[in-house]
Amino acid sequence: MTRGNQRENDRAKAAKKLAELQKSKNKVSGTSLTKRKEEDAQKMREKQAKALAEKEAKAAAGGGGGGKS
Repeated sequence: MTRGNQRENDRAKAAKKLAELQKSKNKVSGTSLTKRKEEDAQKMREKQAKALAEKEAKAAAGGGGGGKS
């Protein structure tokens, strides 16, 4: 009960599929990855500053009773 070269063909096919997966997964280069991380960090800083400003405005308006003590 030999399978002939079917096993070898299946191994080659699986290796090719795995290589394609790895290649498509690593499309982001080092410089573009760094740039994207910087942009994301800047967006988060802006979001945090906006939330803090809204919180301070709410506290200044006298609506700060929503927190736990």
